Amino acid sequence: MAQKPFPNIPMQDSGNLTARACSTTRISVLLPMPFAGPFDYRAPVDMDLQPGDIVVAPLGKRQETGVVWDTISSLPADLAPPATEKKVDAARLRPVVCRLDLPPLSAELRQFIDWVAAYTLTPPGMVLAMTLRLHMRAAPTPTMGWALAENPDLEALRLTPARQKVLDLLADGNHRTTTDITNATSVSAGVVKGLANAGVLRPVSLGPERPFGQPDAHYNPPVLEGEQQTAAVALRQTVTENRFSVTLLEGVTGSGKTEIYLEAIAECLEQGKQALILLPEIALSAQWMERFSRRFGVQPAVWHSEIGQRARRLTWLGAADGSASVIVGARSALFLPFHNLGLIIVDEEHEALFKQEEGVIYNARDMAVVRGRLARFPVVVVSATPSLETLANVEAGRYRHLVLPTRHGGAELPETRVLDLRDHPPPRGLFLSPELVEDIGATLERQEQVMLFLNRRGYAPLTLCRSCGHRMECPHCTAWLVEHRNRKVLSCHYCDHTEPMPPTCPQCGSDHSLTAIGPGIERITEEARQLFPDARLLVMSSDTLGGPAATAEAVAKISRREVDLIIGTQIVAKGWHFPHLTLVGVVDADLGLGGADLRAGERTIQLLHQVAGRAGRASSPGRVILQSYAPEHPVMQALLSGDFDAFMQQEAAQRKPGFWPPYGRLAALIVSADTPVAADEAAAQLGRTAPYGEGIQVLGPAPAPLAVLRGRHRRRLLLRTHRNIAVQPILRRWLGMVNLGRNAKVDVDIDPVSFL
Repeated sequence: MAQKPFPNIPMQDSGNLTARACSTTRISVLLPMPFAGPFDYRAPVDMDLQPGDIVVAPLGKRQETGVVWDTISSLPADLAPPATEKKVDAARLRPVVCRLDLPPLSAELRQFIDWVAAYTLTPPGMVLAMTLRLHMRAAPTPTMGWALAENPDLEALRLTPARQKVLDLLADGNHRTTTDITNATSVSAGVVKGLANAGVLRPVSLGPERPFGQPDAHYNPPVLEGEQQTAAVALRQTVTENRFSVTLLEGVTGSGKTEIYLEAIAECLEQGKQALILLPEIALSAQWMERFSRRFGVQPAVWHSEIGQRARRLTWLGAADGSASVIVGARSALFLPFHNLGLIIVDEEHEALFKQEEGVIYNARDMAVVRGRLARFPVVVVSATPSLETLANVEAGRYRHLVLPTRHGGAELPETRVLDLRDHPPPRGLFLSPELVEDIGATLERQEQVMLFLNRRGYAPLTLCRSCGHRMECPHCTAWLVEHRNRKVLSCHYCDHTEPMPPTCPQCGSDHSLTAIGPGIERITEEARQLFPDARLLVMSSDTLGGPAATAEAVAKISRREVDLIIGTQIVAKGWHFPHLTLVGVVDADLGLGGADLRAGERTIQLLHQVAGRAGRASSPGRVILQSYAPEHPVMQALLSGDFDAFMQQEAAQRKPGFWPPYGRLAALIVSADTPVAADEAAAQLGRTAPYGEGIQVLGPAPAPLAVLRGRHRRRLLLRTHRNIAVQPILRRWLGMVNLGRNAKVDVDIDPVSFL
């Protein structure tokens, strides 16, 4: 049954198409669906459709939202897919149903969508879906407010002091929402409703909602000196140049990088343009929003998965009509339809969280650079521990480089110590060395704050039977089940399978034989409570912080010194400023160094360097203690010496000879199937047809480290080429040579950051 046109959106009707003379104007419409490209339709004679217009078009018996698309590709030759000449006869073209009253997608955004699709080998409609999401099918309803009714019968009204406050407020003739009234008078919403029921207030439409305040570039400018001032001036200059450039703003933790790039945003606002700030995780937005509003007087628009549908619609429209002049968000904010985007800031650019691992597989940091290049505006990438990819671009002269080597306000970098657990082991069954425990106790006695870091959720990563050795594993993944003792469950952190903690071993039936192996953050919290019973503890992890609001409250408690000991996972490694935190203890500094991950060392030093940077950010000196069984490891030695640059140079020297990224190109093919036999057959077929040649190498097929994920059996192949060889044409030819059937699926990951 055909769907009706989407409600609540003014639209231009094509009229009675069967009775009218039909135009032969052929247009292409891209639908947000996994098709290879746009479909041809007919533009009705009374509808002047242009590329970028958002329309409703028939698809089979349904009607779908789509965008009038460009017919000529502007993609470079190595990215452009092969042209298809097959066209539907003009007489068989179906007409577009209507045009939606929404801002059209700009030529720059359409080109960007095509570019991302071609680079990632993704159907362009799936990239369009990230811009034209389902929430745009319904227009925002008008905001309703209240006004005084004409000639109300006040004599019959029981006039309370609360009701009188509302009447006095609305006596100025201005219309206000219920929230505005309650905030201004401190009365309840029930008082407003009572006045409306009594006929004293009448409902009014407040017109189009404009919820975004306009940031004032001159509201509260910072006092910057020396290297900070030099960097701020340089970033402002990149904006005034009005051309594409990429600048790396590198600075030690606490050097004031945020305050400096806010000056680039101020310059962008003065130029009358919009700015986008990408954060790797929405938890970071709490403290960041406070800094922004302190600088510009208002809060920016926000875009991430936690905001509601109405807020998403308003932000989408605010980006499209320019009323949202600054937007801060997660990686998907990159696909918003900005009216006049003039600057992108990518904060914590080294974070792997910028990589989207499912659906459209892309790296938001890299695609931000592409969007800046296509639209010819500057991009700033920011980090205390830049990725090797970014440093290689600096070395090649493609990126500018600004460095802040010292902390703001005279604060000193923390003193780092590696504690060899072979010489100072924890007591049996515990995980904190007596040396670390002693330092924690002394710090708490000085009424200073302590942080313990362990990047592992739950109570223990493994549960096994002491009687038969059985390990509790996920039934759907090649992964151990993690014990969450607070909830009394075992959970898989890959597919979210959860089951109650069994009282007996499911293999041998032994009672009370299941034991926890290794520490998770819950177990460290349990140990800390026993060691420091009087300390006020706060646990910061994705299990305890439900979203930005909960994170903001936790950060506020720490800042108000209502917390003595913070215990956290990687969320505490982000750019928090805790002025009273002077000691950071890393429970397991070796975690993450094992396995065959190409970037294991780089990621570990970035993470631990960021964690260490939380200590001593104010007047009191900071200290960092790293518990390790391998203090001689290059990562530990680099953290001990504080020479991050030397470590990254060593990493580069190891990758260059084998043309590993960023000195070569890499693409992963992940084959998955319902059975191991089907997965092996599909992978073998890809292996037999693998490309070869000068500067081209295929590794695999081999079982993926996660050989089973969500019930799918997985095999991997890696295509590696020299940097001057594009992988997309090779992959298109390769995948076009095989027919894997319906039992197997191949996901392509260009520039992989995860090797699971």
